[in-house]
Amino acid sequence: MLSDAEVDLIRQARHADPFAVLGLHADAGGAWWLRAMLPGAAQVTVLSAGGQGRLGTLARRHPDGVFEGSFGPPGSARFDYRLQVQWENGSSSLVDDPYRFPPVLGDVDVWLLGEGSHLRPYEVLGATQRVMEGVAGTSFAVWAPNAAQVSIVGDFNFWDGRRHPMRRRVECGVWEIFLPGVGSGARYKFQVRAGYGDLLPLKSDPYALQCELRPGTASVVARLPSFAAPSEARRKANALDAPISIYEVHLGSWRRKPEDGDRWLDWAELAETLVPYAVDMGYTHLELLPVSEHPFDGSWGYQPIGLFAPTSRFGPALGFRRFVKACHDAGIGILLDWVPAHFPTDEHGLGRFDGTALYEYADPREGFHQDWNTLIYNVGRTEVRNFLVGNALFWLERYDVDGLRVDAVASMLYRDYSRRAGEWVPNVHGGRENLEAIDFLRRMNEVVGVERGQAVTLAEESTAFPAVSRPTFAGGLGFHYKWNMGWMHDTLQYMSRDPVHRSHHHGEMTFGLVYAFNENFVLPLSHDEVVHGKGSMIGKMPGDRWQKFANLRSYYGFMYGHPGKKLLFMGGEFAQEREWSHERSLDWHLLDDPMHDGIRKLVRDLNRVYRSAPALYERDFGPEGFEWIDHADAGRSILSFVRKSADGSSIMVVVCNFTPVVRHGFRIGVPHAGEYRERINTDSAHYGGSNVGTPLGAASAEHLAWNDKPCSIVIDLPPLATVMFEWKAPAPPPQPE
Repeated sequence: MLSDAEVDLIRQARHADPFAVLGLHADAGGAWWLRAMLPGAAQVTVLSAGGQGRLGTLARRHPDGVFEGSFGPPGSARFDYRLQVQWENGSSSLVDDPYRFPPVLGDVDVWLLGEGSHLRPYEVLGATQRVMEGVAGTSFAVWAPNAAQVSIVGDFNFWDGRRHPMRRRVECGVWEIFLPGVGSGARYKFQVRAGYGDLLPLKSDPYALQCELRPGTASVVARLPSFAAPSEARRKANALDAPISIYEVHLGSWRRKPEDGDRWLDWAELAETLVPYAVDMGYTHLELLPVSEHPFDGSWGYQPIGLFAPTSRFGPALGFRRFVKACHDAGIGILLDWVPAHFPTDEHGLGRFDGTALYEYADPREGFHQDWNTLIYNVGRTEVRNFLVGNALFWLERYDVDGLRVDAVASMLYRDYSRRAGEWVPNVHGGRENLEAIDFLRRMNEVVGVERGQAVTLAEESTAFPAVSRPTFAGGLGFHYKWNMGWMHDTLQYMSRDPVHRSHHHGEMTFGLVYAFNENFVLPLSHDEVVHGKGSMIGKMPGDRWQKFANLRSYYGFMYGHPGKKLLFMGGEFAQEREWSHERSLDWHLLDDPMHDGIRKLVRDLNRVYRSAPALYERDFGPEGFEWIDHADAGRSILSFVRKSADGSSIMVVVCNFTPVVRHGFRIGVPHAGEYRERINTDSAHYGGSNVGTPLGAASAEHLAWNDKPCSIVIDLPPLATVMFEWKAPAPPPQPE
């Protein structure tokens, strides 16, 4: 029989090893004892495995629901059983005892988790629906190495932490249990008792595949999506020499249903509306602000708690997988904003998960982010690094996304990021670099490169940290792309100036070419540029209404001509006038205005020309694909340059006039003789412009050297506009038979 002390530990959910006493056990003499903790039970009858034969009853050891009984003569064989429970409210039920099942985790998984090298920990941790010994149910497993005791609580056990205390796997610090009969849709959390004895606030599952819609905070049992087979088509579409034009979207405010309470669109509705819109606009990729579950709408997803759960705001988790498939079927790639830099302090989240600083650094000088009031992952801990690397693979392999844009990389790389002297801890060498974070980022990129070669990673990194988008074997961080924050800042500053002053700041538009090929850059006009008082893209432009639109059109033309992949936040493609807010839909009614619709038409045409002209994308990351025609014409605020395809058979001449002065008969040097056909003129009447342009939309090169080029063309250069002229090599003469 159990001692009274052990009975008290069981009924108080304090027993550190409940599987050692609950269920069926042989005593020292070889007799079998069966014990169960069933609060609210009046009588417990033990039945044979099929639930037919009666094997005996259990005696009540304590009114709180501890039952115990002995069976069989000493030395008899172990037997299978079920429990027939008569409850105090008069009902009865047949219970399959969780404490009769073997451990959930296999020896290999235990070893890999303990070592911190399990590439896919989400396959064994969290809530996993499975069949054990012929019984369907769900296993639960959670890493909490410093906890004194952990229980699973949920709809299935009245949220009572006494009913299902978990087994501790000492080798890896994981607590586990298999619950028969629990299936999809069941809500649950973990009740964790800290090593110092106190119960913590109920914790959501770090590996939950689905979560409740806020303000609910429970995790929800869901099926793990099937593995997505690699795709050669997606590998090519994500490659460095591919055209990549990204439409950045916050799903909750792209478009809403005003006729239905201003609600969000669900995954199916987004597939039916957003995907065709992106296709029509000519984008190659969608980038979604974080879709991992997050408690606060105002964080835009950048303070996630459920890293493995697509947000419930748009419907069940598997709806997101169908959304991704709809994108791929339409030829659109999917990039996700991913946040491994920090996490919120909400009490149901990761903070002090087992009563200690488990996921975060213990020292607030390392573990607390002062800008965002969030906690910082301790990526020097192997299990935490494994959690994050596994999460990266999860989205790429299980939801088939094309890549991850990693948020706030600069805050990870430097220990003194946004901290004053004395508020940060130097690294082991006394420096400011976060060596653990650098190692983590390299590890993550290496694993992605090996395990999901078609996928890409993009760094939001705002400093001059070297070799962000260079391979790890060459000393880099291993990202495929880096956001060019300097280009964005300088060029937006220039475009906000009155044209009369631009001649004094010409370098703001040309400086980006000094370092353009140091990294594999994406040119980002992102959500961060249209919030917090910065105004909208059209709102940044100077001049009267016509000039504002002309300036924005010319800027977009410059962006598409400039080396680097393209990114534009939603609303920018039709000159949204109000600053973006996550609480409302974009102002789609503006498309009734010809000027706004003109911007949309221009962006659509820019995307189409960009994708059809290899000169604009094949050599984005090397100087051989770019050459200046004239970068020094500051007095007239004119820039001109050439973009070249990989084989040299196609070039694009780009000319930008950032003043409202028309330049008739404007001569520029070009590298080849032949015809230069106008592909883009941002001053076209089709876009709302004044329709100044080169007659017949083409110019023939003369053998007159100009701008250090062997030939030249004469064009009419429109005001506040960008024009693009394409040259193609003559077709070779037919070969004689």
